[in-house]
Amino acid sequence: MGPAANDAVRCAIDTVEVARIERLLRETPPEALTDFFAAGELADAGEGPGRAASLAARFAAKEACLKLFPRETGLARIVPADFTIGRDGFGAPVVEPSANARAAMDRHRVRDVSISLTHTAGTASAVALALPRGTQVPWIGRALWRFAPVRREVIVENLRRVFGAHLPEAEIGRLAQAHYAHLAKLCAEFLRYRWLSAERRGALVRVEGVEHFAKAWEAQRGILVLTGHFGNFEVATLAGLTQFPEVRGRIHFVRRPIKPRWLDALVNRRMRAAGFGTIGKRGSLDEVLALLARGDAIVVPFDQHAQVPDGIEVEFFGHPAGTFKSLAIIAIATGAPVVPAAAWRESDGTHVLRFEEPLPAIECADPDDEIRRNTRAYNAALERLVLRHPEQWWWVHRRWKPMRKRVRRPAPGP
Repeated sequence: MGPAANDAVRCAIDTVEVARIERLLRETPPEALTDFFAAGELADAGEGPGRAASLAARFAAKEACLKLFPRETGLARIVPADFTIGRDGFGAPVVEPSANARAAMDRHRVRDVSISLTHTAGTASAVALALPRGTQVPWIGRALWRFAPVRREVIVENLRRVFGAHLPEAEIGRLAQAHYAHLAKLCAEFLRYRWLSAERRGALVRVEGVEHFAKAWEAQRGILVLTGHFGNFEVATLAGLTQFPEVRGRIHFVRRPIKPRWLDALVNRRMRAAGFGTIGKRGSLDEVLALLARGDAIVVPFDQHAQVPDGIEVEFFGHPAGTFKSLAIIAIATGAPVVPAAAWRESDGTHVLRFEEPLPAIECADPDDEIRRNTRAYNAALERLVLRHPEQWWWVHRRWKPMRKRVRRPAPGP
């Protein structure tokens, strides 16, 4: 099955009076204009008589982009400043989305937004076109969907929970089939990986955002790497990080044992052979704190369901989900930066490991609220990473299971 459009191409238009922008320029201090326009937009508009008309066209484009995503706009998840109007190498206008805007586009499976601008002496108008992202489904994905639909109900239910309000059922089915193809590739890569030379393994992986990890590493406060079950975790992470011998023995993975035991032992052996430590999820707090104090990095898979007392109920993709609170507690206590990271497989079979900018810490007077708000920020970061390549996330996991209520046992009698 080739790529298929998830919906008809959507179009939006907006018109802005030039006089409105002229008034904004007169009444707004120059430093406050960045609330409406990016520095590049202000510079590109120049200082001449056409400045107001140029900015009016850009503002109309921002408003047209917002109209493509009415739900996110109505909930104030995206605002005009989330869309910067730049120029390509030929001078044509292009949309440069912020992280929030990119997440909205990814959730609607929008590959890009194309725009056209025009203005007269009195008005400026813009047309925005949402270009859909088709889902490529290899034959193995269709075959597994039909003949070996392991946990198909769970996968489809999870996809509907995230995409049901934004995508037609046919596109959700294609995403599920693409996920089965991803699982098949995972199994094949796992068997093949052990026979590859170190040079071949390194050639398979490209590491992006190294500057974010390096800056946090140089601070020597330790690093908490926030990640999940993205792409091929073993190939991208282990082979990618071995390109940096200076971190050998200084990166440790928090792992929950997997079944069967022989597979868990094999994964642990491979990780230790690559120079990485492993830490159990339970009873490891003292070890984690000691490693952070030494300046090491702790990799924390954060996308699994957590029950009480380890977890708290925090929104994930708009639905309450039991989420581990330990990451927020450790980050608050130690001041270690939290660096999101994800991996994915490219269409040519190579892999990418990407580090994002550290998440800003949220401080609150109430400790419980501080833990909850930071945990929600971690989930929001994971959402953006999942949406980037949704077919390569672990949809077979029951992420939104109900949380059991904590039962308080009565104190023993005299």
